[in-house]
Amino acid sequence: MFRSIIVGTDGSETAALAVDRAVELGVASGAKVTIASAGSPARAKQVVEAEAGRHTEAGVEIRTEVLDGDPVSALLDRAETGDFDLMVVGNKGMTGASRFLLGSVPNKISHHVPIALLIVRTT
Repeated sequence: MFRSIIVGTDGSETAALAVDRAVELGVASGAKVTIASAGSPARAKQVVEAEAGRHTEAGVEIRTEVLDGDPVSALLDRAETGDFDLMVVGNKGMTGASRFLLGSVPNKISHHVPIALLIVRTT
């Protein structure tokens, strides 16, 4: 089914649900899971390490990546350059004015992603 999955997270509780689903799919299909976050390098590193730590006993190979740039561009660039079959994102990441002004990450990704996409309903 899938060999390699990338999941984007911003560290929010809703994004954690997307990570959970990506790990479940990794376990079910034997795929490697890469947990990625973009933003300030120190914050992004904390986010991916915390998410990976929650799944140490899952029985799936988990990698972490800190991406450069805005979340949409960074995830799309990584999907193009990596050997991924599937990208997983939550349906909501930002809330309030930020989301209204910037648009949602999953919506933007869905229009340009070069691999299969799973948008997890997290709300």
